[in-house]
Amino acid sequence: MSRDQTPPDERDPQSPRPGASPDGLPPLRDVIAALDLAAKKSLGQNFILDLNLTRRIARAAGPLDDALVIEVGPGPGGLTRGLLLEGARKVIAIETDRRCEPALAAIGERYPGRLVPHFADATDVDWRHLVGEDAGRVVIAANLPYYVATRLLVGWLETEPWPPWWRQMALMFQKEVAERIVAAPGTKAYGRLAVISQWRAEVRIALALGPEAFTPPPKVASAVVTFVPRPVCEPACSVITLGRVTAAAFGQRRKMLRQSLKQLGRDPLALLAAAGIEPERRAEELSPADFARLAAAVDAGI
Repeated sequence: MSRDQTPPDERDPQSPRPGASPDGLPPLRDVIAALDLAAKKSLGQNFILDLNLTRRIARAAGPLDDALVIEVGPGPGGLTRGLLLEGARKVIAIETDRRCEPALAAIGERYPGRLVPHFADATDVDWRHLVGEDAGRVVIAANLPYYVATRLLVGWLETEPWPPWWRQMALMFQKEVAERIVAAPGTKAYGRLAVISQWRAEVRIALALGPEAFTPPPKVASAVVTFVPRPVCEPACSVITLGRVTAAAFGQRRKMLRQSLKQLGRDPLALLAAAGIEPERRAEELSPADFARLAAAVDAGI
């Protein structure tokens, strides 16, 4: 019997059917139409329908064959399918929109045992409990809903103990937020998000996308940022204290540090002297390491 004559239930489950998408499932546009999955603005939904593009995003997340992948906001499963096509061992897809359940269930049937839809609010998830014994082998890959993207990111970066339960992240942000994450000292975009991101991880913009990549197209461009956690964050300090110090410094970024750091309730001159930083400098002039030394001085009770 030729391959074309093989009964459908005996075909390789990874082989596409004639005229279908690379994974043999219906095109995403057809899935959305059949299930009436129009994107909801209230949920920050903007779907990526091009599987070639979602596979590129999946590849940015690094080797996936041994990874448990956490995806936030899968919607009808565009990135989910890209992750599975690129060999993800298992995907846990965190979604709040129950309308997407049939679409995700169909993907799960195509990839038995490799997709676990988890209907919950990502801001309430106990991540370490969710990943269990896979801690340290987890990849987070997500087209994040923009209205919770920064909140989720900071939570993952503030994970304790460190190194974290995730080994790499590839996350979609508004381009403006992505530029803030990778910004260098002395630039307009440099601020609190850059400090914590770069102190905790090696970060880079891996992929830029225009509005036309999404359905419906948002009003802004987007970018995928990758994060590889640093084994040790140096100089050592409390990540919570680092947040307090950067909040004080950047809250009055035009002022000299000797003035802006008074909000910490400590002698700013003593803190700056302990960290080896001139009191006339301003927040945007300091490196993440400089801020970590300041936080360490606060931790030391100076």
